[in-house]
Amino acid sequence: MDITLDINGLKFAINTFFLLISGALVMWMAAGFAMLEAGMVRTKNTTEILTKNVCLYAIACTCFLIIGYNIMYVSNSEGGILPTFGFLIGEQSADATHALTADFFFQVVFAATAMSVVSGAVAERMKLWPFLIFSVILTSFIYPIEGYWTWGGGFLSKMGYVDFAGSGIVHLAGAAAALAGVIFLGAREGKYGKNGEINPIPGSNMPLATIGTLILWFGWFGFNGGSQLALASVSDATSIGLIFLNTNAAAATGAIGALILCKCVWKKVDLTMVLNGALGGLVAITADPASPSPMYAMGIGLIAGVLVVFSIILLDRLRLDDPVGAISVHGSCGILGLLLVPLSNSDANLMTQILGIIVIFAWVFLVSSIVWYTLKVTIGLRVGKSEEIDGLDAHDCGVDAYPEFINLK
Repeated sequence: MDITLDINGLKFAINTFFLLISGALVMWMAAGFAMLEAGMVRTKNTTEILTKNVCLYAIACTCFLIIGYNIMYVSNSEGGILPTFGFLIGEQSADATHALTADFFFQVVFAATAMSVVSGAVAERMKLWPFLIFSVILTSFIYPIEGYWTWGGGFLSKMGYVDFAGSGIVHLAGAAAALAGVIFLGAREGKYGKNGEINPIPGSNMPLATIGTLILWFGWFGFNGGSQLALASVSDATSIGLIFLNTNAAAATGAIGALILCKCVWKKVDLTMVLNGALGGLVAITADPASPSPMYAMGIGLIAGVLVVFSIILLDRLRLDDPVGAISVHGSCGILGLLLVPLSNSDANLMTQILGIIVIFAWVFLVSSIVWYTLKVTIGLRVGKSEEIDGLDAHDCGVDAYPEFINLK
């Protein structure tokens, strides 16, 4: 009996399975964000931040399916500034039939990641429903449009902007939206004194924050490795191996960089800075984990780990209250990673990378500012002073994360 081996079918199956597993790893990062943020906020705000993380993921999956994916990828082959919105006007291309396949699943978790960046930065003082409304707008329009400019074949892609797995498209975009939100929201009660003093507000659960960071570290192998988009060839498999190695190396040296800097500056180790150092290294290497040598990837992570500490300090001095350091991790380190790409990738050039950074930041920051302002003057962004003091769990959710502890008097 003749047996015909369908090589193309086998490659398709392997690549599809690889993309699905990578998407599942990135989806698991939602748990990482939830645990990290739950550990970094105070006990009285734990349930509320967990609610935001679960709901933003659900909203992202729904909105990106109905609208966002079709803006970012479907019928957008012309390479212009604006997408064709083929789905919205009923002019879907043949590619639209793939919207529910492995490619969609892999892309939707990236949209959710961009929104997850925002949740930590605005924690402990923002109302739940304005946050969820913003989640709808970011994952339906703001993120897909700037994503189309590169990954969807838009003008940044045509100009040669390089962002392999989304240091700018995902992380800088999330940070820009978060920064706008923090500006319109203001700082938490008691964070900054009238005479310029900065009052630390410790998180409630360092074990949870640590678990969250390690989950994110683990999920990042899907984030970066999956962005190769294929596995079933020698070149793809080799590239994925290097991507995994570089991703892990940058995270490790990011943590080490923050560790050494904290010891040198404060004579003690700040765990939150070490955790953010690891995440900063991951964000920085995301711009291009496939080109650098392992030693160069270690250098990228080390610089990012140092940068994130200085960035967090600078934002505090500017009185921009970011409870988890999300803007510094995803914004400052995202920019760093994009600027370093030309040193290892001959296809990239510094001016185009700078243009991409400016365009992405300006688009997301300006449109987000309009949305935040509109929400502020209509339904309001911030809970009242008494509600903030009592905690958002009681104000928005009515469920305490630790009822036995909370009710002890």
